[in-house]
Amino acid sequence: MANHKATKKDARQSETRRVRNKYYGKTTRNAIRDLRSGEGKEQVEKFPAIASMIDKLAKRGVIHKNKAANLKSKLAKKVNAAAK
Repeated sequence: MANHKATKKDARQSETRRVRNKYYGKTTRNAIRDLRSGEGKEQVEKFPAIASMIDKLAKRGVIHKNKAANLKSKLAKKVNAAAK
């Protein structure tokens, strides 16, 4: 690593972002896992919040936008099937 002030600052910022993105990703994965293991009515109530979490991950660049769309699609199918 270069000994420039800006490079050191960039390294600090990158580490902060990495930790934050890791937290957001793990929190969302846990929420998805809980949604999949839940019951019908409970799933319907939780789905909008989790879809929003997935959208935020894609917006922040933590996951790709197509992965976000695929996740939401699969979850929506599961929720709709459980709601019937």
